This record gives sequence, C-alpha cells and structure tokens, in this order.
Amino acid sequence: MGIRLSFELSDRDLRFFKQALKKSRDVVRDAEESDIVDAVRDVIDDIRKNEPLPDFVATRLPELESMIQMLADEEWCLPADDRERILAGFVYFGDPEDILPDDIPVIGYLDDVIILELVARDLLYVREAYEDFCQFRDEFDSEHDRGIDAVVRRDRLDRRRQQLHQRMQRRTSRLRKAEIW
Repeated sequence: MGIRLSFELSDRDLRFFKQALKKSRDVVRDAEESDIVDAVRDVIDDIRKNEPLPDFVATRLPELESMIQMLADEEWCLPADDRERILAGFVYFGDPEDILPDDIPVIGYLDDVIILELVARDLLYVREAYEDFCQFRDEFDSEHDRGIDAVVRRDRLDRRRQQLHQRMQRRTSRLRKAEIW
C-alpha cells in the first residue's frame, strides 16, 4: 500500500530552483554538448542499476531519454535557446553533489526530478511539436517506403519542421506573456 505525499513549491522555492538552473545554464555555455549528454546517459545507466527505483524517478526516465533524442535528432534542428535549456537541466541532473546528493537513498534524486519537471514544463510546446514532427516523419516514410527522392523528403520534412517551430514559438510566447500578467 503506497502513501501519497504531495507538496507545493512556493514562488520563493521556484526561484531557488530556477536560480540553480540558471547556474547550470552558465556551465552549459562553457561545456561540450556531447560531454553533457554522455554524462547524463551515464547517470541514467547508474540509476537503472539500482532498481527498484522510486516511482517518482522511474516515471521521469523516459522523458529524460526523449529529451536526449530530441537533442540528437539532426532533422529536427532544435533551436539554440531550447537546446541550452535542456542541457542546463542535464547539467544539474548529472551533478551528483547538487542540493540533495544523489547517493541519499530514495530522496537523492528529488531535487533532480523537480529541475527536470521545470524544464519539461518550460518546453511543453517544444516537446509537443517534436512529437508531431516524429509522427509526420514516420507516416511520411511509411507512405513512401523510402522510395522517394531524398531531396523531396528533405524539403517536406523541412517545411513541416518550420511550421512546427513557428507553432511552438507562438505558443511559448503566449504562455510567457500570460505568466507576466
């Protein structure tokens, strides 16, 4: 029988975590993207070795892997600012000595999960657009069974990606304006 614990982060708490994320963004600017991604993959591997995992960690791993995939997808061309946000979350997640050291049983990854949740919420429309892009690409490839000219395929994917990038920028802009008010 599980026990449900929930807590609310105040604006002050959120500022604290956003400040930690901002420090991570500063690190991103001086680091190699591949090094950051490799470090996160190593952390994921280490976490999986310690199964059974707390559910609050296990349920976030697929989302984390999805963000890695989004970074690596050359056809998606994730905008630089969004890349930086994801990488900043990864820097924080990959740091074993962050606010709560990761080696503390059960709760060591709680702060990491909070950071990942902040990044995921901030990139909601980016993630939705990427899922739509992947679906479009999969459907396009299955319809044409790779028998289409590569230039035509690239042009169709480029056009769809541009539409989705514009959509995610519009939605994100509206969300940020609403947050200000």
